[in-house]
Amino acid sequence: MFPAASGYDRAITVFSPDGRLYQVEYAIETVRRGTLALGIKTTKGVLLAVEERNRRLQTSGMSHKIFQIDDHLGVAAAGYIPDARIQVDQARVMAQSSHLIYDEPVDVETISRKIADMSQQFTQFAGVRPFGVSLIIAGVDKGGSKLFLTDPSGTYVGYDAVAIGAGSDQVTEYFEQKFKNEISLEEATGLAIEAIYLVSDDKTGISHIKIAMIDEESGKMRLLTEEEIDKSASKIQARKNTEKS
Repeated sequence: MFPAASGYDRAITVFSPDGRLYQVEYAIETVRRGTLALGIKTTKGVLLAVEERNRRLQTSGMSHKIFQIDDHLGVAAAGYIPDARIQVDQARVMAQSSHLIYDEPVDVETISRKIADMSQQFTQFAGVRPFGVSLIIAGVDKGGSKLFLTDPSGTYVGYDAVAIGAGSDQVTEYFEQKFKNEISLEEATGLAIEAIYLVSDDKTGISHIKIAMIDEESGKMRLLTEEEIDKSASKIQARKNTEKS
């Protein structure tokens, strides 16, 4: 997959002759091999969705790839999830500091920028490695609904809809076809489920799908129940059956 690095991948701080940092590229490849995570911005809030495969005896009542940073702010991760927990813990400290110092919730872009800055620092010092995770950071602040993506290189970019992990290129193409600016949270839930079905081995059922949303009205993040996800999945299946007939 990668050309011969000729030793330039042995130290994170050394550029190859063609201007590449191989260790950073390896970290980005780790994200590409992770299971799918996606985010969608709507007219009334933002939505995060992930594909999670539980082992046979593993409890399924919580998500290991969706994290809450503050009431109004959440994260979906793809890649090396233990690295995500470290970044999420740092983001939580930043969010609480904003409450203590400024007496107001932190802006979504501020958190995204600081997490990206932290990722970038781990690309320029010897004795460390890049974070092998990308985060989709979603929230509602005084500027409305926001959605950002950070990656191991330290980049952060705003999106209307974004996907990371295995199959993300295919899902991105699907979003480009199906996403519309006036999409509602209910429609976004259906779009997220369809996107996961598109690249997942499981084309039915909802046990491998976790979804969270933050609506502008309440400004609170919450995980959707299995009943809510199943309701949206049933509508998708009913529509497909109608199209076939």
